[in-house]
Amino acid sequence: MSLGKTNYCLRALVDKGLVKARNFKNNRHKRAYLYILTPAGLEAKARITARFLQRKMDEYKALKRE
Repeated sequence: MSLGKTNYCLRALVDKGLVKARNFKNNRHKRAYLYILTPAGLEAKARITARFLQRKMDEYKALKRE
C-alpha cells in the first residue's frame, strides 16, 4: 500500500470519526475515550471498517486513474 493511499484512507477514518488523530496524547481524561466491545461487537466493527477501507481504496484508485 502506498503512502498516498494510506494517508487517503487514514484521513477518511478520521473524518468519519473512527480514528481520533488529535489531542488524545495531551488530554488528561483518557478514560473518556475508552469503551469495551464484546467479541461479536469487535468482529462486526472490523467487518464494517474493512468494507469502508475497501471503498476508500477503490476511490483512491479511481482518482489516480483520472
